[in-house]
Amino acid sequence: MKDGYIKTAAITPDTKVADTIYNTEQICKKIIECSVNGAKILVFPELCITGYSCGDLFLQDLLLDKAMEGLLKIAATTKELDAIVFVGLPVRYRGKLYNAAAVVSRGEVLGIVPKTYLPNYNEFYELRHFSRGMEDTVEIEIGGEIVPMGTKQLFVCASVPELVIAIEICEDLWAPDPPGTMHALSGATVLVNLSASDEAIGKDAYRRELVCGQSARLLCGYIYASAGNGESTQDVVYSAHNMIAENGMLLAESARFANDTIYTEIDVKKLSQERRRNTAFETCGDADCYEETEFQLKPETTELTRFIDPAPFVPGKKKERQKRCDEILTIQSMGLCKRLEHTNCKCAVVGISGGLDSTLALLVTVRAFDALGLSREGIKAVTMPGFGTTDRTYQNAVNMIKSLGVTFLEVPIQNAVSLHFEDIGQDEKCHDVTYENAQARERTQILMDIANKEGGMVIGTGDMSELALGWATYNGDHMSMYGVNSSVPKTLVRHLVHYYADTCKDKTLKKILLDVLDTPVSPELLPPKEGEISQKTEDLVGPYELHDFFLYYMLRFGYPPQKVYRLACRAFAGVYEDEVILKWLKNYYRRFFSQQFKRSCLPDGPKVGTVALSPRGDLRMPSDACVRIWMEEL
Repeated sequence: MKDGYIKTAAITPDTKVADTIYNTEQICKKIIECSVNGAKILVFPELCITGYSCGDLFLQDLLLDKAMEGLLKIAATTKELDAIVFVGLPVRYRGKLYNAAAVVSRGEVLGIVPKTYLPNYNEFYELRHFSRGMEDTVEIEIGGEIVPMGTKQLFVCASVPELVIAIEICEDLWAPDPPGTMHALSGATVLVNLSASDEAIGKDAYRRELVCGQSARLLCGYIYASAGNGESTQDVVYSAHNMIAENGMLLAESARFANDTIYTEIDVKKLSQERRRNTAFETCGDADCYEETEFQLKPETTELTRFIDPAPFVPGKKKERQKRCDEILTIQSMGLCKRLEHTNCKCAVVGISGGLDSTLALLVTVRAFDALGLSREGIKAVTMPGFGTTDRTYQNAVNMIKSLGVTFLEVPIQNAVSLHFEDIGQDEKCHDVTYENAQARERTQILMDIANKEGGMVIGTGDMSELALGWATYNGDHMSMYGVNSSVPKTLVRHLVHYYADTCKDKTLKKILLDVLDTPVSPELLPPKEGEISQKTEDLVGPYELHDFFLYYMLRFGYPPQKVYRLACRAFAGVYEDEVILKWLKNYYRRFFSQQFKRSCLPDGPKVGTVALSPRGDLRMPSDACVRIWMEEL
């Protein structure tokens, strides 16, 4: 449970219709197996002790008696196990029969939760046998113990307060007003669903959408276990379609038509943090109506088996990535379109270095001008070769400008910077921060003055990763009139340029873009060595793929440094040594806090994803905040 990770399991055991002895044995075997595998939350299908498809056999007292005996045996099986188990069975109470879920942990039955919505259409006829579950909690005797029974129950983990579990049963999820909504608003962070959903063409996709959608709307974990092989196939077939989701993301899913157990971890601390930041998620006034039952799990470190994406800003699937790239380029260009329209500006000035960021900014600007029906000649693409400019980047910049049909301007900066060095007494042989920043500020001055001269606006090229690290010259490349890349991280910049290269019809432009992608990231402010780039950004501040990973988990979910480190070590296992990850993580936190003053006065720019650094939008952080407690944890 360290860091809020709880290992969960959705299980479809082998079943024989109405054979409670066999079914109980299978359930007990699975409980032991899952516990050995480290699962703490175990969810079985609806009516799994008897089988869902018993029909009028549910009217037989012997079946009901044996089902209860099976439940007590299952409870006894859990006595020495560190887990909480959810199993389905028919339960009698005051002359009525209920389709119910029993909650079992450490040898005790903690509660009985009856089904709220009973389907009685098409192939379903549950109202023939069962009654709708009662909202007000009552008491029922099971094995000589008094147990709460009712739909409004929460099961709260004493050792992990963020873990609060509530129950839906099959049709409850499909209803217009699922009970899980009230459960979540009353504090449940994990919903379990004991189901017996039969299969039909296309139903699996809809079922998947329901599970993911419910977990997204309610900011919760969702564990769905369904009946499978062994149920009667007299009229329908059950596919054992098990799923585990977290806040809209499907973490694990079984293959259908084969009884199986799926495992994964749900991050309940992340879910709690998401709810705290989401002002639309308001605690319901009916929370006091819920019966809360405490259970205990041993605090321990959960081994992570879930996939940790090393590039969280980049969609994994190629088709999805292409769609996302086009959408991001559209957001960037539409943001610029509005600014150009509002200012009645028909000229944009972009500094082009031949690097990734300025390339993306130019491509976005071209897209905006095309959308507005403006001549590309209104885009003034300016190359400003300096002391560190290499022939490779210079030629790429010039050829790209020509291929795109925008106006080419060249303003070398060596003489102006050398004169400036004389003015301030800077030794030109001293390649310190003054040497570097003087060039960046000279370039910005040139761009601003050209914009004034042409009646245009300077388009910023810096990306979000650079802003997070403060890797920008204050009042140099840090400044512009509209920053189209301001919320695009470096790892995503690369994919956007690659997408443009893959989809453009101009083969010459494609070749140029691919070479830009192959060029090391560098500000080119230090003289080259033997004609090659001597100053590589990632050698100085660290790999951008690491920094983007740190940035995402720090800001998107508010994870503490040790949790970010843990995830990074798993995500980049075999790529970076743990010590290397720790080194750059420390560097990231130091720079992120010390450089906030640069972000506090950022130019306008469009937000494209869930993480952004605008001081007017997503990050309202004081420039003089202290990094001490973060560094001490590291």
